Amino acid sequence: MNQDPEISVVMSTYNGARYLQQGLDSVLSQRDVDFEMIVVDDGSTDGSSRILAAVAAKDRRLHVVTQANAGLTRALILGCALARGRYIARQDGDDLSVPGRLRKQRELLDSDPSLAMVSSWAEVIGPEDEPLLVHQRPADAHAATELLVHGRVGPPGHGSVMFRRDVYERTGGYRELFYYAQDGDLWLRMAQLGGIAYVPEVLYRYRVSSESISGRLHSAKLPYAELITRLHEARLRGESEAPILAAADLTRTPATTRDSAGATDYFIARALFGRRDARAFGYVRRALFADWRNLRAWLLLGPAAVLDVLGGRKDSI
Repeated sequence: MNQDPEISVVMSTYNGARYLQQGLDSVLSQRDVDFEMIVVDDGSTDGSSRILAAVAAKDRRLHVVTQANAGLTRALILGCALARGRYIARQDGDDLSVPGRLRKQRELLDSDPSLAMVSSWAEVIGPEDEPLLVHQRPADAHAATELLVHGRVGPPGHGSVMFRRDVYERTGGYRELFYYAQDGDLWLRMAQLGGIAYVPEVLYRYRVSSESISGRLHSAKLPYAELITRLHEARLRGESEAPILAAADLTRTPATTRDSAGATDYFIARALFGRRDARAFGYVRRALFADWRNLRAWLLLGPAAVLDVLGGRKDSI
């Protein structure tokens, strides 16, 4: 433990016991890399702490830090401050790193000192690991950087990224102001100091469910996204961020309003239906149970029922 590892994997968890063991295993089973894993337990009350303690007792690479519930951003600030590796890799507790992820991303950063961060293609999965869709990005670093800086299209999943710790520190890291969308703010600031590149294969699987932040509070992130755009455009013009930040009026506590009930279940149903997966029927029913006024779900119900009866064969509809 006297020698610093190459990579520090940083995760935050809050009441994520359902998927936590899977997420930990997907990282701790990575091979051919020297790494530590730092998990900030953000005040969990659901048994996450017991899972973390049990794994840490068996694997000295896992370091657990506990704090009173303060939200993802503050947890990541703490975790990254404790990181000793020259590279920091993110990982979300309900997501999965594919075998070889850390090694391949490290090799890509090693190969090009001009890169500030790397990611990969990512597969979106449902609550029961159902494959939904794959997000791809350009393999060419210049094209990928241009897409981020000028097209505002960045890494497909917060946890899919590995970045240089020194670049992270030079940017000032995650900013507490961004209770949501903290990743988008950081990526654009890091892109001022270096490029981004992607390993052109699926190395990360991120989960969507009606209980995830991305699933249930999408609309709460919109004011943060708008602020990020204004700050980014000001930086591109060579102007100071200070007046914009001083005038920012954002709620820094979790949103009290949720997106329309069943919206995420409908998204999952639609993605599964597009893959001719009979499990779409169960999710469209859940979407309608949550919100019977969802017209798109009603339109999908019949075709999904046919798919369910026919067992999801590709020629079923």
